[in-house]
Amino acid sequence: MLKRRLIPVLYIKNGFIVRSENFTEHKIIGNVVNAVRRFNEWDIDELVYIDISRDNNYDSRRDDHKIKRVTSVEEILDLVSKECFMPLTFGGGILNYETIKRFLEKGADKVLVNRMLYENPKDIHKAVSNFGSQAIVAAVDYKIVDGDIRFYSHFGDKDLGMTVTDLKKLLLELKVGEIFLTSIDRDGTGEGYDVDSIQSLSNFFHIPVVVCGGAIGTLDFEEVASRTDVSGIAAGNMFHFTENIYPRSKRELVSKEFNFRL
Repeated sequence: MLKRRLIPVLYIKNGFIVRSENFTEHKIIGNVVNAVRRFNEWDIDELVYIDISRDNNYDSRRDDHKIKRVTSVEEILDLVSKECFMPLTFGGGILNYETIKRFLEKGADKVLVNRMLYENPKDIHKAVSNFGSQAIVAAVDYKIVDGDIRFYSHFGDKDLGMTVTDLKKLLLELKVGEIFLTSIDRDGTGEGYDVDSIQSLSNFFHIPVVVCGGAIGTLDFEEVASRTDVSGIAAGNMFHFTENIYPRSKRELVSKEFNFRL
């Protein structure tokens, strides 16, 4: 059995790393390059950067000998990929084949796509054909509305009106290599993962799933690992604010015989 991955997620907004909550509240917490240097020290399994900027205004407002000023998402990816010693997934604002190609050429190992799945599937097919399924990750964002799972795009603003069966059919047709499943309701809340939904969706999709949204401690990772067969467990905010939380979490998971790489 493949070992599960424990994955930090960094959200970029207009040139900065931000803390995210419910896809709507964002507070600046750091520089895009300093963050990856810290994760290098922790020898993490994989790193995910997601650009959640709603416009093309990128300005880190710095330019010194230590940290280069960034003015575009391509500059951010270029800087990050040069510092990153682990597999790198990069996403956000990807709407066409040319952007996928450019991001992979600039150092991303995989790209994360959301709107493009629904608005430009033809280019997804082209990317899978040229770069392989393993390079394309489907970002699936959902909420629970009146007890039902609803899927969203456009920063969680647009209800796609798709059933779980509709989405499964689309993702299988597109031959994406992985699903990055995020609970909008749990994002940044520290309320724990939506394990019931994770369990039902991961069993239904038959595509490797990484889950995100709600973690506040190692016990949250343990609950997901014990009740589901997801291939990866991701978290954003908790990896920023607790000293050495990543290596400590890995040690605890392995000591309890969960199938993670130490």
